[in-house]
Amino acid sequence: MKGEGKSRVLKWFASQGREPFEFQLETWKEYLAGKSGLILAPTGMGKTLAAALGPVIEAMDEGEKRKRDAGLLILWITPLRALASDTVESLRAALAGLELPWSVELRTSDTTASVRKRQKERLPTVLVTTPESISLLISYANSSVLFKSLRCVVVDEWHELLGNKRGVQTELALAHLRKIQPGMRTWGLSATMANIDEAASVLLGPDAAKEAAIVRAPDHKSIQISSLLPERVERFPWAGHLGTRMTEAVAAKVETARSTLIFTNTRSQSELWFRALLEIRPDWIGRIALHHGSLDRKLRGRVEQLLRDGKLLAVVCTSSLDLGVDFWPVDQVMQIGSPKGVLRAMQRAGRSGHQPGAVSQLVCVPTQALELVDFSAMRHAIAERAVEPREPAAMPLDVLVQHVVTVAAGEGFEEEQLLEEIRSTHTFHNLTDEQWRWVIDFAERGGPSLVAYPRFARIVRQGNRWVAFSQPIARMHRMGIGTITSDGSVMVKYVSGGFLGTVEESFASKLRPGDNFVFAGRSLEFVRLHDMTAQVRRGKSKKGSVPRWMGSRLPMSASLAEAVRFRLDQAAGGEYVDEEMRKIRPILELQARWSVIPRRGQVIIESVATRDGQHHFLFPFQGRLAHEGLAALLTYRFGKRGSGPITATFNDYGLELLSPQPLATTAEDWLGMLSTEGLVQDVLASLNTGELARRHFREIARIAGLLVTTRPGAPRSARQLQASSGLFFDVLREFDPGNLLLEQAQREVLERQLEFSRLEAALQRIVEQELILISPVKLSPLAFPLWAERIQSQQLRLEKAGDRIERLARQLEAAADAR
Repeated sequence: MKGEGKSRVLKWFASQGREPFEFQLETWKEYLAGKSGLILAPTGMGKTLAAALGPVIEAMDEGEKRKRDAGLLILWITPLRALASDTVESLRAALAGLELPWSVELRTSDTTASVRKRQKERLPTVLVTTPESISLLISYANSSVLFKSLRCVVVDEWHELLGNKRGVQTELALAHLRKIQPGMRTWGLSATMANIDEAASVLLGPDAAKEAAIVRAPDHKSIQISSLLPERVERFPWAGHLGTRMTEAVAAKVETARSTLIFTNTRSQSELWFRALLEIRPDWIGRIALHHGSLDRKLRGRVEQLLRDGKLLAVVCTSSLDLGVDFWPVDQVMQIGSPKGVLRAMQRAGRSGHQPGAVSQLVCVPTQALELVDFSAMRHAIAERAVEPREPAAMPLDVLVQHVVTVAAGEGFEEEQLLEEIRSTHTFHNLTDEQWRWVIDFAERGGPSLVAYPRFARIVRQGNRWVAFSQPIARMHRMGIGTITSDGSVMVKYVSGGFLGTVEESFASKLRPGDNFVFAGRSLEFVRLHDMTAQVRRGKSKKGSVPRWMGSRLPMSASLAEAVRFRLDQAAGGEYVDEEMRKIRPILELQARWSVIPRRGQVIIESVATRDGQHHFLFPFQGRLAHEGLAALLTYRFGKRGSGPITATFNDYGLELLSPQPLATTAEDWLGMLSTEGLVQDVLASLNTGELARRHFREIARIAGLLVTTRPGAPRSARQLQASSGLFFDVLREFDPGNLLLEQAQREVLERQLEFSRLEAALQRIVEQELILISPVKLSPLAFPLWAERIQSQQLRLEKAGDRIERLARQLEAAADAR
């Protein structure tokens, strides 16, 4: 029978008028040789068939005609429910073509209760699911029986899971499945990655990764990047100054394609652009749609199906459509504003031309003129495939505590065996005995400070095994399995019925009856807030506020920032290499006249006096999060020296410090303030990280099981959750100061909120580079956006921020023309 499987697969390919790619053949060969590994291939190249058909060929070689109830053979893990649905259809089509009677089913939070109940007793041949559902299955008492026939696990879009706690949850689940089924093979699917060896180590474990097969498809994917250039480029741009002035150009470009995805970086921006397009093209009602993560799942599903059917002219969307859902009718992608990352731009471009050999079209639309530099830099970085690495999470003990309780709730565990299993992972490979004892103690009694409260006794020793303390505790734990956390969400529903999606509680709580707001592409009138539900009716006015979602401002990635520095270096040398750089040339030439264009080996500090005080503008080009940390650090250090009150502003290019008097006048003085000596202590002091950690602790407390976010019939508000987590934080800090979750909270604040490692690298680079101090007579084109950002953030009573910004921009333009 050996060889029959591959022969049948090749015949099936031939029946469709095609043949397998070399990387698909290589993957099947490595799988059949018993190997696990990574498949790296551009979007649309056929990674799904490369991963799925290896175990199919193996089963056919063995003469296996599996019946629908023969047990689980392939487990397919995906980070998105929308991607899961698309994968199910692709796998069903392939198995039908090969005439295999295998069942392929989906399991997500949207799966009906009856299907979940059946799957709890018997899994299909192929199960497509999410990390959370795998952990839930492990928490059942019959988990070994459910997974006893498992041969292959495929983790789709591995780069999306690699750098977060969902990836750690997946990593721990995979280690547990390998204990149940030692011969199981694991394959990860990904687009281009920078840290491939590390990605394999996290997926397979550091020991197994040494033998991993890394299969690469030739990266011949052609991505054509163009920009919609504004007719006029002001030499003093500011964030959002182009705004929807580009709407007509966007609409005209949409009309040149069969179907277009219009990506924005935030959900608020997607709502605004959707409304703006309908205002100038009212006949597009029903022909364009809106898609973002806060909309109801059913609404998003309808939009996705209309896209597949080729019935939509355009969809305004966010990262909710970033990942590999195959919408083959899409032949054009537009990006509103800078994508902030190279890999993100490649992913979004890949939504068009989603077939092998097809060209992906990405049309970029600036929201401010300097973003043209980002677009040009992005083209260069994509050509060089200079994509960002995805750094694994650093030993999140909250996830480990949850996993320990999950395994206990299932079949239980022997302590030494589970510790060995956990140490086989990359993330917890160096877990110490002391840390492990703390985890067990915390799961057993909540640690020394919570021992008096029975609810925190979640596991108990029975003989030589640890099991769930009780079935009610196990059921409560299952309700909270997962690592996805968000700010308090309020459901938005029509008074007459009909669910639209969710907005954050902080937005809904500010609404008064009769207020209008724009959501889900509709104008809505707020009626009342009741039981975490905002009841609304159709609004009479087309205008209204747009919900803002916290944490939605993306920082520029290190790879894109390096490419921006490269383009500016070229411009400083007189090279303007493409249409974007030539369009921005008047701005940069004025920057060179009034100040300097920073070269790659330089950092410039501009000092300018205005009626507001003394401005100091620094341009490290490290992204807004690192600049936020740097601004706080400098404010703290200058403050210790006795400098007056300092106001800090930052963006992706640099930061502004505003003070009554000059802060420093020499390069030596500045370098002293920019030193890495005592960096950790100064950053901790500068940002009141204790309070930041206190707020961040809510996420950790939820994952570790201290908080129960919902109870049947009793939803809890974000304020209630924050108050509860804050109480836990204070109790632990006072009575259990050595609690490792407190240390984790501080560490995560430093790295995730401030990108501390990037800040440290920026300071080290500044010390090694040429520091140029310059005092322009007026605000330079690079400094002006920072000044404008501060003005926009202030509440001015005498005049609107936009009016003041426009007025100064006109004055500076006149001064530039006069000189």
